[in-house]
Amino acid sequence: MTSLSQRQHISVLIQKAVDDGACQAKACEIVGLSVRTLQRWKQDPACADRRLQRQQPPHNRLSDLERQEILALLNSPTYADLPPSQIVPRLADQGRYVASESTMYRVLRQAGQLTHRGADKPRQQRSRPTPLSATAPNQIYSWDITYLPAPIKGQFYYLYLFMDIFSRKIVGWQVFETEDSERAAELVRDIYRREQVRPGQVVLHSDNGSPMRGALLQNTLHQLGVRPSFSRPSVSNDNPFSESLFRTLKYRPLYPRKPFASLHQARCWVDGFVHWYNTEHRHSAICYVTPDERHHHLDQALLVQRHAVYEAARAKNPQRWSGKTRNWSRIEVVHLNPENHQNRACSNRENLLKLAA
Repeated sequence: MTSLSQRQHISVLIQKAVDDGACQAKACEIVGLSVRTLQRWKQDPACADRRLQRQQPPHNRLSDLERQEILALLNSPTYADLPPSQIVPRLADQGRYVASESTMYRVLRQAGQLTHRGADKPRQQRSRPTPLSATAPNQIYSWDITYLPAPIKGQFYYLYLFMDIFSRKIVGWQVFETEDSERAAELVRDIYRREQVRPGQVVLHSDNGSPMRGALLQNTLHQLGVRPSFSRPSVSNDNPFSESLFRTLKYRPLYPRKPFASLHQARCWVDGFVHWYNTEHRHSAICYVTPDERHHHLDQALLVQRHAVYEAARAKNPQRWSGKTRNWSRIEVVHLNPENHQNRACSNRENLLKLAA
């Protein structure tokens, strides 16, 4: 326990360290104080120190000799290659009890011997991708590769698809017989020229496939001034726009039920789909305008016109309207991998819109 004067003195020392550039959490750790306790002291300087008294070690804790005996057993030639979960039942079959499984793990951890030893890669903690937001076309592109069935079973054609997440327009595509970063680099250069992208203007988001991580593509992005962004490994939700687009493509009523007879046929079908998607399809997530209209800033006038139509209908028959007319407001911001809903500067209506077309 600490007195009021001691708490004030500690708070002053920590604040001085923070002002000098130290991390508050690290400063608290050095003096044996949690950040939460420091915050509570600042909120109510006169409050009593409610930290628990230092706990005495349990009377039944292992002695140093017992720990050494357990470590010697675990490191013996018989059990050195086995985890405690395998050692405990073997000892029990011999009529021996040395320690529980959890105790063995704890002793190994304290001795610094509880490390990954398998042939597989150790589990790694993956942080979420950096949250991104687009307020206009040609700011954030999302791309991925999907398989299209070929005539020979087990072989596929590869559809490379790039889309602008703000307008949902497919800005580039091609079907190839191979999957590599060279093909992707060719497409990126073509999109860069057609969309007249400036260096530093676009972020290109993708998953962690080998074509996306390929040195040739990364070098091309660096030369063009396009910043790459990646999903976490094996987390498809980090690239939702491309995944949703592929679902729309493969669940179209006109999607072939049989494999494509040739590469030319696959390209012709995808060309027709892209034309429909960009110029005819009213996308639900962008207020039912076409991606092409939104990409070329034609959607605002259309949405204003729709609002006027609904207001006129309400004025003509007000008894048929119990509330406001349908909200045709333009979606001004599109988010990719936001941290949480509280950090999204958008309306409740936008939060409820589906990503899928």
